[in-house]
Amino acid sequence: MFAKPWFGIAKQPPYFSALLFLVALAPLVGLPAVLWSDFTQGTRFLGSEPIKELEHGLGEWALRFLYGTLLITPLRDLTGWNWLAKHRRTLGLFAFAATAEHLLTWVFLDLQVVVDTLVGWDEVVADLVKRPYLTIGMVAFVLMIPLAVTSTKDAIRRMGKRWTRLHRLTYAIPVLGVIHYGMAQKKDIEEPLMYAAFLFGVLGWRWWIARRRAAEVAQATA
Repeated sequence: MFAKPWFGIAKQPPYFSALLFLVALAPLVGLPAVLWSDFTQGTRFLGSEPIKELEHGLGEWALRFLYGTLLITPLRDLTGWNWLAKHRRTLGLFAFAATAEHLLTWVFLDLQVVVDTLVGWDEVVADLVKRPYLTIGMVAFVLMIPLAVTSTKDAIRRMGKRWTRLHRLTYAIPVLGVIHYGMAQKKDIEEPLMYAAFLFGVLGWRWWIARRRAAEVAQATA
């Protein structure tokens, strides 16, 4: 059972949805804006390799949003704020958007693919084949597509139990993301290890909650 609501906040506070949306949107708009400033105004907010920094920053935010979706259940269990559940979809969609931006940055700014002449696409394919961490990252992105497409209320209603089974991919995607991050860093893996430790801590917390609920149900029906 979930705890009693902390501070008596049993219902969502006013403007929480709007605040969450703006806070989540900030890095997805702010990081490209900083890159634009570095290129056009001569600033150096993103250092000597601004495109790489943008690429890495968006990837990290994708992981943070994914972690947010996994944290919803533990936070509900801890705080009793059941209204947090409806924001899992919001965080999941922002994770997809951040991953898409991360991918587009790699393709169009890092590899400098030209859309109209198809220049550079062979390099994209070659990189995906040659570098396993890119393959893993692409697999994670592809798995996110059906989750994003089926995130609407209509899709949830039409799919029924199949929707729940499909959205179990939520557990696999951040694991793939962390592996992609760690392999991409090669030598400096301190941050990827921190992300990995946090992820497995959250997954362990969720497992403990599930076990406790199963025990409570078994006891109630005994």
